[in-house]
Amino acid sequence: MPLFPEAVSANSEVAEQLAALDVSLEADDRPPDWFSIDGIEAPRQLGIDGAGGAFVLLPSNHVLYASSEGRAGIIAATFEDFIQIVVACPYWLEILKFSAGGDLEQMRRAAGALEATLDHEDDINDARDAIRDALDLPALEDPVGALYEAVAASDAIVRATDGSPFTTLFNRFTIDRNPMLRNAAA
Repeated sequence: MPLFPEAVSANSEVAEQLAALDVSLEADDRPPDWFSIDGIEAPRQLGIDGAGGAFVLLPSNHVLYASSEGRAGIIAATFEDFIQIVVACPYWLEILKFSAGGDLEQMRRAAGALEATLDHEDDINDARDAIRDALDLPALEDPVGALYEAVAASDAIVRATDGSPFTTLFNRFTIDRNPMLRNAAA
C-alpha cells in the first residue's frame, strides 16, 4: 500500500524520528511565500529542513525540494520514495553537493564516504530503524540512483519572488576536496 503524508504526519513517533534526520513534516496548506513553481498555482508544502529549505508535494506526486540558497529540483518520484531516500541517505543533500555536477559515480562515492562518517551516530541509526519498523518500510533498492534519476529528470522551474530561477540541486564539488570525506572513502 502506498505511503501518504497524512499517515506519516499523524504518527508522532515517526515525525520525531524524521526530525532526527532533518526532515520536519508540517502540514501547511498555504503555498510557500518565498518561491513559486511555474505551472503550479498552489504547491503543497510538506515540511521543512533545518536550513530553511522546503519540501513540496507536486500534483504529479513528485516531491520537490527548494533550498533557502536558491537551489531546487524534484528529489523523489513519490512521497514513499522520498521517505525511503531520507531514511537510507539522511545526508541526501550532501550527496547532491558532492555530485560533480550530477555524476552518478561521484554521488555513490559521496554516499559511501558520508555513510562511513555515520558509523558512530547511534541517534541517526536508531531513527532509521524506528521509521522503517513503524512504517513497515521496504528498503529502496538503489536510493542514490533514485535520487539521481529524480533530480536529473527534474523539469520543475522554481522561481524566487523577484522572478529569477533557482539553480539545479546538483553542485560541482567532489569529496576529493574534503579531507574528511576523501579519507572516509579510502
